[in-house]
Amino acid sequence: MPDFQFLSNTLPRGASPDRVRLGMEQWADAIAQEGDPTLAAISGELMAIPDGRRLFEAVFGNSPYLTLCMTRDPRFALDLVTRGGDAVQADIMASLAALRAAPADGADIGRGLRTAKRRMALTVALADIAGDWPLERVTGALSSFADAAIGVAAASALRGAAAAGHIELAHPDDPERESGLVILGMGKLGAGELNYSSDVDLIILFDPERMRTREPDRLLHDVVRLTRNLVKLLEERTAEGNVFRIDLRLRPDPGSTPVALSVMAAEIYYESLGQNWERAAMIKARPVAGDLATGRQFLARLQPYVWRKSLDFAAIQDIHSIKRQINAHRGGGKIAVAGHNVKLGRGGIREIEFFAQTQQLIWGGRQPELRRRGTLEALQALTALGHVAKATLRDLAESYAFLRRTEHRLQMIDDEQTHSLPDDAQGLEEMAAFMGFDDVAAFSAEVERHLRQVETHYARLFEDSPQLAATGTVAGNLVFTGSEADPETIRTLAGLGFKSPDTVDAAVRGWHHGRYRAMRSARARELLTELMPVLLSALAKTADPDATLRNFDSFLSALPAGVQLFSMFHANPQLLELVAEIMGGAPRLAQHLSRKPTILDSVLTGDFFSAPPPPEALKTELERLVGPAEALEEALDITRRWAHDRQFQVGVQLLRRFLPPRAAAIAFSNIADAALKALHPVVEAEFVRNHGRFAGAGMTCIALGKLGGREMTPTSDLDLIFVYDTPAGLEASDGPRPLPPSQYFARLSQRLINAVTAQTAEGRLFEVDMRLRPSGAKGPIASSLKAFIQYHEEAAWTWEHMALTRARVVFGPEDLWRRVEAVIRQTLTRQRNPGVLLRDVADMRARLDAEHHSNFVWEVKYMRGGQVDIDFIAQYLQLRHAHAHPGILSTNTRTALRALRDNGLLAAPVADGLIAALDLWQGVQSVLRLTIEGFFGAEREAEVTEGLEKTLAAVGGAADVTALKEKIQATAAAVHGHFRDLVENPARDLPAKDDE
Repeated sequence: MPDFQFLSNTLPRGASPDRVRLGMEQWADAIAQEGDPTLAAISGELMAIPDGRRLFEAVFGNSPYLTLCMTRDPRFALDLVTRGGDAVQADIMASLAALRAAPADGADIGRGLRTAKRRMALTVALADIAGDWPLERVTGALSSFADAAIGVAAASALRGAAAAGHIELAHPDDPERESGLVILGMGKLGAGELNYSSDVDLIILFDPERMRTREPDRLLHDVVRLTRNLVKLLEERTAEGNVFRIDLRLRPDPGSTPVALSVMAAEIYYESLGQNWERAAMIKARPVAGDLATGRQFLARLQPYVWRKSLDFAAIQDIHSIKRQINAHRGGGKIAVAGHNVKLGRGGIREIEFFAQTQQLIWGGRQPELRRRGTLEALQALTALGHVAKATLRDLAESYAFLRRTEHRLQMIDDEQTHSLPDDAQGLEEMAAFMGFDDVAAFSAEVERHLRQVETHYARLFEDSPQLAATGTVAGNLVFTGSEADPETIRTLAGLGFKSPDTVDAAVRGWHHGRYRAMRSARARELLTELMPVLLSALAKTADPDATLRNFDSFLSALPAGVQLFSMFHANPQLLELVAEIMGGAPRLAQHLSRKPTILDSVLTGDFFSAPPPPEALKTELERLVGPAEALEEALDITRRWAHDRQFQVGVQLLRRFLPPRAAAIAFSNIADAALKALHPVVEAEFVRNHGRFAGAGMTCIALGKLGGREMTPTSDLDLIFVYDTPAGLEASDGPRPLPPSQYFARLSQRLINAVTAQTAEGRLFEVDMRLRPSGAKGPIASSLKAFIQYHEEAAWTWEHMALTRARVVFGPEDLWRRVEAVIRQTLTRQRNPGVLLRDVADMRARLDAEHHSNFVWEVKYMRGGQVDIDFIAQYLQLRHAHAHPGILSTNTRTALRALRDNGLLAAPVADGLIAALDLWQGVQSVLRLTIEGFFGAEREAEVTEGLEKTLAAVGGAADVTALKEKIQATAAAVHGHFRDLVENPARDLPAKDDE
């Protein structure tokens, strides 16, 4: 009888009798198909031994994958049980050496690798299940096999690249030697601690000085192709399975770099942008295949990066933050065994690894004895040097062995890279059996004991290190280190309210990789790590956290530097909350903040949230800033910076409801007034140098529309008219390049318009609309006072006089100012034919509705019953009655409605209803203009986020957005009813020809 191996009365029982029965049937069929009496006899002898049958039951009853390995290759399985793990492992490794040495096509190599992988999987599993190999032997065997398999794939890929003419091999019979191809094993492979069904973490580099090529300019492209071929050979899954899943995400900045990098590029990255967690990862780095000598030289050059002889306080804080990103529970609270992740969960394997690595980073620069790749080796070295107590080492080593064994058994079941215990009762029962426990209760108690033991020791690392900034705001992990998303972090992000936590995780990892300028300094990244809990908590408090994070990501991408800003956030968490609110609710403000993050300094001043200064104070403030400017371009930039900063302040106050919409509209209008008043003399002075002046002449700027009525929103255009007057007899200006009056003031006006609208490095100040000037787009840019009077007496349309009700002089010589105002007043107080006026107003509103009709609930300007209807009512009634009641004239619609009411020209209930509607429309419109960029129609309703809905509801005085929409519809219906009563119906009742 053969001397069978792996037989023991401690083998786990078969958890599933059904699987045992099915496995036995499949085994019998497999033996029969071999048709070898000797093989059948050996199988029968093994089955006849109680421990032999127990071995079959342990495999078939617990692992469909191992059952497949045995029944697919019964001859090998019996050879393994007959000869033992050590001898068979040696044969498998020899087969890989032969496969590497003998050139073959990719299909043959792939088939050979997959067969070797399946056999090694069965060998390691039986040695583990039977207790023949300790943990170090199991992980060592898996790691050695991975090294050899990757070497086979590397040799094949190098031969393929050489055959294609991309490279020349220094040693065709030994392709990897002196090839310049560096393959670093990372993580558990690098440490020689590979999991049973682990992904393999690799970094693939190449040395252009060693890699021979005739086309050096194409070398990167060719090595990337070689890498893809290598990975395909290992990853490709056939009916025989695959060899390994390859993970290349531990390379420098994997989101923006090719799958293979030059050694120089990698060195530059690590020395300039490498993070502390990447230093921790490089502790385990080991050349596993390719040009091993070049790989060792590369790692030797990185030693000063990985092992710093001295660490400043910030670096130590960042290392502490790596471990403090895990939400360490200091005892108490039950750990749910069902579904627990034994690698990444509380008390899991990663906490043991971080326990060792973080201390290695701090002490290893001065104590070379700590530079160990293996976790247990590192713990032993830390203990020997007095950094870890012997009892702690004993506990952690015991728990590490148990948790790794548990992890391996989980992965043996179906050859899946899983780390989580089953979350159902039956699954836990089967897992308990596979681990050799009599029942679930005993298994669960042992699991919890080890998890609690690890978490207790891990938590003690926190006792001497300060908490992360505002850690208490987040319950759960916030780990953004390593190459893979942390499941607990994903759950934490989802719990915070992010709908796409994977996207959030990817974005934050991008920040840590230094892809943006603001993140390129180590200090900026360290501060960001400290801020992460309070940052994500602040972003999550907005109504659409995902959109807010995207805006914050854009904000970071535009920052020139990050240290100052992050330091400010660190010292003032409430400032971060404001930024989050802006990012979540006001992209226009966010855009300005991105261009000028230093404006946040002003937010911290005591008067930022005070009421905006009065017009004269604004004018004086800007004139003082513009005064020293030596050139027009400098004055333009100063004006833009000042206006945008002031608009930002008003916008923030509006967003946070420190300022009601009506007051915000006045403030926005005052800013525009001040900018026009400050720029005009600067533009005029430059113009005068070339063209001189007209003695005794002057020009006024007249604002109409929202600026004229002081009702501006954050995006309003400036509706302007320029009117000039020159003394009789002056035919040309007195400068070196004289111009006649019409050309002079037209060009001067155009220069001012250009100064306002030009796009500079500081952006655009305002858009200007000149279509309301006499004769519209066809008329001159600037009108003489005489032409202005004549036009409005003889040629102006009714709609132009309606627009004139909001005309307000912004600047100009006092005498001309008074005369222009008198002309406007005379025009508006002229007695009109009521029928003609009524019909004109009704027709104009009908044409406007045909052009802009909308039933979109947020289009409060053009919807029937919206702002246009209210404006038309006020303007119509002013033109209708101003001849008898000049006191009703006002450029501001709200004031005009009140005057019409007070003069008995509009019923009080109607006037009050229109005023309330106007306040509602202006409030909604101001918020929408602040938060939604560009044209806003029904097709963009999705941009009205939950947060914006809440803001709109608050501004509109409604309980929620549903109530607000109902209020909007009811208000619009009421206003439209008033418009019909006052304009449409009376106009419809007019005779065909108005003879009045």
